[in-house]
Amino acid sequence: MVQRVTLQIAGKELILETGRIAKQANGAVFAQYAGSGVIATVCSSQEAVEGLDYVPLTVDYNEKYYAAGKIPGGFIKRESRPKDKEILVSRLIDRPMRPLFEKSFGREIQVVPTTVSADQMNPPDIVAIIAASAAVHISDIPFNGPIAGVRICALGDELVVNPTYEEIEKSSLEIVVAGTKEGITMVEGGASEVSEDLMIAALEKAQGVILELCNLQEKLRELAGKEKLPLAEITLTLENRDAIRTAAYPRLEAACFVKGKQERHEAIAQVKADVSSQYEEQLADEVQKKLFDALFEEMEYGILRSSILDKGLRVDGRGTEDIRDITCEIGILNRAHGSSLFTRGETQALVVTTLGTVFDEQIFDDIEGDKRENFLLHYNFPPYSVGEVGRLGTGRREIGHGNLARRSLEAMIPSKEEFPYTIRVVSEIMESNGSSSMASVCGGTLALLHAGVPMKKPVAGIAMGLITEGKGGPGDRYAVLSDILGEEDHLGDMDFKVAGTAEGITGFQMDIKIAGVSPEVMRKALDQARRGRLHILSVMNKTIQKPTDHISEYAPKIVTLRIDVDKIGALIGPGGKNVKALCEQYSVTINTDNDGTVTIYGKNTQDADNARAAVLGIVSDPEVGRIYNGVVRRIMDFGAFVEILPGKEGLVHISKLSRQRIAVVTDVLKEGQEIPIKLLEIDKMGRLNLSYIDAIDPAGESSGEERRPRNDRPRR
Repeated sequence: MVQRVTLQIAGKELILETGRIAKQANGAVFAQYAGSGVIATVCSSQEAVEGLDYVPLTVDYNEKYYAAGKIPGGFIKRESRPKDKEILVSRLIDRPMRPLFEKSFGREIQVVPTTVSADQMNPPDIVAIIAASAAVHISDIPFNGPIAGVRICALGDELVVNPTYEEIEKSSLEIVVAGTKEGITMVEGGASEVSEDLMIAALEKAQGVILELCNLQEKLRELAGKEKLPLAEITLTLENRDAIRTAAYPRLEAACFVKGKQERHEAIAQVKADVSSQYEEQLADEVQKKLFDALFEEMEYGILRSSILDKGLRVDGRGTEDIRDITCEIGILNRAHGSSLFTRGETQALVVTTLGTVFDEQIFDDIEGDKRENFLLHYNFPPYSVGEVGRLGTGRREIGHGNLARRSLEAMIPSKEEFPYTIRVVSEIMESNGSSSMASVCGGTLALLHAGVPMKKPVAGIAMGLITEGKGGPGDRYAVLSDILGEEDHLGDMDFKVAGTAEGITGFQMDIKIAGVSPEVMRKALDQARRGRLHILSVMNKTIQKPTDHISEYAPKIVTLRIDVDKIGALIGPGGKNVKALCEQYSVTINTDNDGTVTIYGKNTQDADNARAAVLGIVSDPEVGRIYNGVVRRIMDFGAFVEILPGKEGLVHISKLSRQRIAVVTDVLKEGQEIPIKLLEIDKMGRLNLSYIDAIDPAGESSGEERRPRNDRPRR
């Protein structure tokens, strides 16, 4: 039986429907909002695995080109590997939902939201978040939801709910918020130096919409919800648990405060090894070994949190607002166009900037429409950065962290008109112990400035953490941590990354593991993040705070000029003849836009400048009285035809070749010779009458002295 519920959001109707499509899945919902439509399904495996210490969840968001009436570009005319955008949306859905599944369910879970309709006006990602949650909520899979998502944009003084693509482009703040009825659990977005107050206002507005959307899903469950499957009963217990805890706790407490990440891990591992050797026979059983490891993580969790809440002391000896030592270096790679090495504690990023041309732009073929990007940021997290062995590759983590760093820097990148280069930034993580994405933002700023990119302002980033007592309610104790370590991220309640300039926020991402945080905690976290960001910027500014006054000699040289639109045809020539000849002659690439913008890309400054002069020559009208460097093209009995501008020739009569009478033109000129030439007149028929400059005295009269032209080298 088909069931549907509806809700008006921002003047548009949201429809959630179930019972008509994909009925064999554990749960399926067809969600429609304006012209966007998403079918979300969820399935679980048949068999449960007892004792899992994680949730085996997979979210695979995908977009079909037919949704927008398009056929995929390229040679392969079907959807293939996930695009970066699909991976990023999968992460938006995964992050708020994953903490709400029970580990004890023990079955693999796969959520598949598929965009099947796209009006290219309303983004389908928010619809996908809602549809995915609704599909799970009405299914028989245990879920402590529902969750919902909403996008908020700031257009002037107005906060807009679920804006269109056009409104997003014009906004100063774009934020995607997800959460439950109890509070916000996930935030991600970018901005143009907005204030902390504006961000709080956007979060508060989002919370009201999320509550309505969660209530809508509850209504759908009342109509079509299935009875939930049972959780796998946990009947296993760790033998000798109290004795193990008594023996291990004091030693583990000391090991947790050893300075240095590797040293601390080795000290903790040594405690585990010593204690496990006393129970070797018991721990030979794989299940007992898992329970033993879980006990140690539980003890480490309690030690870290109680130390912070009771003493204000973190495992590396810092206070809650202290930031690790920072060092900044630039120019460490000789041939790179810009490079930096940013080190904060045991997190280190080698960041490289490469400048390219318009032909290096990233082209996107998406259902929302084709577009080009001239600012790229790629993030790599090799296994050696954490002292491990593993496969190299680009996973969902790399794409997500790279996108956050790109959004954080993007608002401060100059426009294409100001700086006509394609800019690629690559962050190679050399070491990691907390917030390598924010290290990529800091190192990215340094590398961009070193490359000579005229950034509007430097950008820095910091990761904030949260430790709460109880469930994070209004009366509970809490501590906000600046510049968190990997352990504090793993064992804490919040990971909140904030990037920005000295004036405001440009990028942010937040994941909360508890039911939600109060506005008071959010304000404290944002204010503490601002102070930390200003400190990091002050350190960075000591190394470089303005772009270098020249770009690398190894970077392409770009010259731009504007010509009259009606001159574009003359520049290009029939079949591209003229522009091809210029490219070959000067070893450059020339790109012409419909608005008359001409961009010249050369390997060196000389080639680019020469090509610029040639372009101006083609599109410029000849000026009477002006002296040109001409090239002899044809020799006749009565004179010579000389090209003074590309495609523009005039006649030098034999009488205008010398101050003295000559009998044969070839006594003075030869074809291909470069000579200084003066335009005497343009007759009524538009013909150019020229004079060899050496045949004219300073007063412009003929002279009796015979002078021969210089035997200049032939033109290349």
